[in-house]
Amino acid sequence: MKKFSALLLASVMGSILTIGSYELMDQGESKTVKVEHIDKTPVVNAAYSVNEAGELVALDFTGAAEKVMPAVVHIRSTQIGNYSTQGQQQIPEQFRDFFGPFFRDDRGYRQGPRVGSGSGVIINSDGYIVTNNHVIDGADEVEVTLNDNRSYKAKVIGTDPTTDLAVIQIRENSLPHLTLVNSDNVKVGEWVLAVGNPFNLNSTVTAGIVSAKGRSINIINPGSPGDSVNRAIESFIQTDAAVNPGNSGGALVDLNGDLIGINTAIASPTGAYSGYAFAVPSNIVSRVVEDLISYGVVQRGWLGVEINNVTSGFARENDLEVNAGAHVSNIVENSGAKDAGIRKGDVIVQIDDIKVDNTAALIGYVGSKRPGDVVKMKVNRFGKEIYFNVTLKNRDGNLKVVEKEPENVFTVLGADLEDLDDSSLKRLDIDSGVRVKSIGQGQIRKHTDMREGFIITKIDGKRVRSKEDVMEMLENKEGGVLLEGMYEGQSGTYYYGLGL
Repeated sequence: MKKFSALLLASVMGSILTIGSYELMDQGESKTVKVEHIDKTPVVNAAYSVNEAGELVALDFTGAAEKVMPAVVHIRSTQIGNYSTQGQQQIPEQFRDFFGPFFRDDRGYRQGPRVGSGSGVIINSDGYIVTNNHVIDGADEVEVTLNDNRSYKAKVIGTDPTTDLAVIQIRENSLPHLTLVNSDNVKVGEWVLAVGNPFNLNSTVTAGIVSAKGRSINIINPGSPGDSVNRAIESFIQTDAAVNPGNSGGALVDLNGDLIGINTAIASPTGAYSGYAFAVPSNIVSRVVEDLISYGVVQRGWLGVEINNVTSGFARENDLEVNAGAHVSNIVENSGAKDAGIRKGDVIVQIDDIKVDNTAALIGYVGSKRPGDVVKMKVNRFGKEIYFNVTLKNRDGNLKVVEKEPENVFTVLGADLEDLDDSSLKRLDIDSGVRVKSIGQGQIRKHTDMREGFIITKIDGKRVRSKEDVMEMLENKEGGVLLEGMYEGQSGTYYYGLGL
């Protein structure tokens, strides 16, 4: 009875306190409602977790957010519009003074610039920024806006499409930046924050947990199966922190505010966040960034095996003794794996201290190593566990530093050219010319709407007889260039203007 009386008294007092915050005054038909306000700091540290030492610690995101936001930038990439003219037409406006007004423009068009946006992370005080390759790919101009709204033009230092990473730099120093930590130590279930600029909403912070590690979703230009220098390296950290378009290149951090990954992709049927986001682990980021800054190209360790995921079904079909790992389906000659003694049919189950449950885990770890690095591998060979020390090589099968290929005229243009034989010239009724076999990344794609198959007959009014002519004419060329030519089966002369 006493307990009941105490409970009743507490209920009544609670009601009195609740009602007491309002003062109702009835003065005839008019009523005044008084609401009391109390200045109070919002409740923080209301949730707790247990650290590895068994200590009770507050689950608080504010410190990490305050540390990270100044180091995450907004990136705006611009592709300049295409320009073209056909027949006896006038060339683009910016080339008129250079070439004169002797072309008319009655069907030509000018396409406006395309603008994209994303995020980036400052990784040292001297203005180096890491982002996704797809954020700045093909951009003619890259602009970086800091958290304090200062804006800078950025220079592209290097790109690595196989990991979808890129490094850019702005001319500034003493910048806030993030520290990269060992992503191998990240655990599933750990709290993380994603910081970026989704939908141009600058400095947005979302929270979630690590959902999985070593995830491959075949989103980075997937190549052919096996171990190839051109194969995409996917070993993502998966998280349920909300990530949307514009977050690409932004930071995934732990609760200390240290960088554990670069947000890269989402898995969504709508194009917006639906529960799954993926980040390139910081260990891969660190190696790619260091190589791009030091060498201009990634020094990627090469194991030299073709591999398949081991599942229970695959294990039954191939009489394997394990249900997880990377099954070696082929060995490349003159490779580290071959030299170490790994054989076709082996199942790689561990590399150094990393358990290999699938091919993504192996590819991701090897992708964070350089030629010359030695890794310890455990394989299951028909039920027997064997250890190997494997010295990784480069794509050429040696330990030398891979040099960045110097740019030549054809790589700048982004075109693969071929000479025309006499029968082709006769069929086309022309004296000379060079055919554009294919068009890739370069000035032609950026600035014109040229199609594959275009036949270049003149450059700046001078006749073109061979690929060597093109090289000589453009080798040291600066400024505007006019390409004149034709398409087989189409009438008229086409003109394309671009800048070098």
